[in-house]
Amino acid sequence: MAIFTVVAGARPNFMKIAPIIHAFQKKQKEGKDVQFRLVHTGQHYDKKMSGDFFEQLSIPEPNANLGGGGGTQAEQTAAIMVAFEKELMENRPDLVIVVGDVTSTLACSIAAKKLGIDVAHVEGGIRSGDLSMPEEINRMVTDSITDHFFTTSEIANNNLRKAGVAEEKIHFVGNTMIDTLIAQTPNFKKPEGEIFENLSRGNYFVMTMHRPANVDQEQQLKAMIDAILEGTGSLPIIFPVHPRTAKNLQAIGISAPNLLMCEPLGYLEFNYLVKNAKGVITDSGGVTEETSVMNVPCVTLRDNTERAETIHLGTNELVGTDPKKLKPYLDKIMKGEWKQYQGIPLWDGKTAERIVDILIKNYA
Repeated sequence: MAIFTVVAGARPNFMKIAPIIHAFQKKQKEGKDVQFRLVHTGQHYDKKMSGDFFEQLSIPEPNANLGGGGGTQAEQTAAIMVAFEKELMENRPDLVIVVGDVTSTLACSIAAKKLGIDVAHVEGGIRSGDLSMPEEINRMVTDSITDHFFTTSEIANNNLRKAGVAEEKIHFVGNTMIDTLIAQTPNFKKPEGEIFENLSRGNYFVMTMHRPANVDQEQQLKAMIDAILEGTGSLPIIFPVHPRTAKNLQAIGISAPNLLMCEPLGYLEFNYLVKNAKGVITDSGGVTEETSVMNVPCVTLRDNTERAETIHLGTNELVGTDPKKLKPYLDKIMKGEWKQYQGIPLWDGKTAERIVDILIKNYA
């Protein structure tokens, strides 16, 4: 019998683990002798940032919640490592599965390897080249001790080869987040609330911003939002506000009749808005993947990206963090002259099945 521990920490992880769990459950129904434990590290611990996702994505209640939220990067990493080590000593698996690039990914990989337990990294090999991003450090450290790399693109495969990873450890399988997107598209639903009532398809923008380079400096944040308001005419801009951004927006007192701020939304509600938007303005990596597959124009307010395939084959363009560079891109969206989705290999909704087949072959 093979035993696997699946780790989820922050909001982006839940979309990535849901199809893996469903694939394990399917194998169990088929009579395969596999068990899994779901461990939630508690890195995102409020209802909107995690609770809703379990319900909407049909993820079972975690077998353990480590309560590792809050504190500095180092405090959070340490708290998760201590709690996860205890979890592994009490419930030792054959393999630990980590996803993405959050603090939990790094902390749980280290704890597992120090106990001599194999690690599989879903989304291995992704790189932005920007060491000022905590996520890049998480990716690099995790990949330096991983046993199985489940990759989303040929770009990621090449990054791993350049780092000297043996070919048999690299498994090009696709993108589990897109498995969730494809499975859940029929369930997307319009959010409830006054600001959403009069939105019509293709006549509004969706915006997300949370990275320090965009939101931590008040003047930069004000200049960027001014540029966005100027470039989108009078079209409504739906802006689900991350808690850290809300604080800074309050400090600079930004408001405009068409800038419609709201609390973070559930997965089904947020993607309903994205699917029907004229365009998306973001600094999130994951959103660029979803917009590409939904063929929705997307501009990324960052100087680099770890998801270059969304630019080469998707609907994403990397604008940078200079507000002055934004207008030509928004003009293109407003005129309906944006590029179309070309199709990204293996982003077909079957990634988790491929992952679980490989794991069972190696461990069951």
